[in-house]
Amino acid sequence: MMGRKFRRPLGGLLMVSWSHPTCADPARKWSTMHIEDIEYFSDDQRFVGQLAVDDSRDGARPAVLVSHEGGGLDDHAKNIARRLAELGYTAFALDYFGDGKPPAPDERMERFTRLAGDPSLIRRVGGAGLEVLLASNYTDASRVAAIGFCFGGTMSLELARSGADLKAVVGFHSGLSTNEPAGPSAIKGSVLVCIGADDPWIPPEQRVAFEEEMRGAGADWRMNVYGGAVHSFTNPKADSSNPALAYDARADARSWRAMLDLFAERLD
Repeated sequence: MMGRKFRRPLGGLLMVSWSHPTCADPARKWSTMHIEDIEYFSDDQRFVGQLAVDDSRDGARPAVLVSHEGGGLDDHAKNIARRLAELGYTAFALDYFGDGKPPAPDERMERFTRLAGDPSLIRRVGGAGLEVLLASNYTDASRVAAIGFCFGGTMSLELARSGADLKAVVGFHSGLSTNEPAGPSAIKGSVLVCIGADDPWIPPEQRVAFEEEMRGAGADWRMNVYGGAVHSFTNPKADSSNPALAYDARADARSWRAMLDLFAERLD
């Protein structure tokens, strides 16, 4: 079986209380949040993502596809989806490794290597998650964005390069290189990438090449570079034992505000 099929709801309604250091509205701690785990398939692989939407609001609304970091679908991506739901968006945290949970290290590296070397596969897996989001009754399909963190940002950028109908695409500490650069006018929405100036995995030459790609594609794009920040600067649980990884509260808050500014321009 090739192609995609979905979806089997695996979860239901939950009352959720949570907070984050950069939450836009910290006074609003409680909300009736619809949290739904959704099983779907692509290329014979099972995925389980999580939909988040504020049930106290009525009707379809702008929607955001959230792609997790390279460790797998975890609380970081799920909490991002819930923060977005609190702000009035429908959010779906997709799963690109399978089974809706972080795989074991050896298996994770195997899956990552298979994905990273194949832009077409990246786009199919990301597109399968996008289809789930678009199928939700809570989603206004004319106002959809994709955001991602680390390799999830790469996946969001590959969706943009593929010509997906996205109004905005945001990559946080995302890899910027690709084997299949965007063609002229391929990117339909606005692109924002938020990069740590000292991220050893996204060196200056990669940023320059990305700028050249965006110029060649005629894209509406912007790049924010945060001094002193390294990789995973949005994740409070970044592995502090690795000097390439560190949470940076200031860069996290600034990049979140930059994303919301883009959403105000393109989605709201």
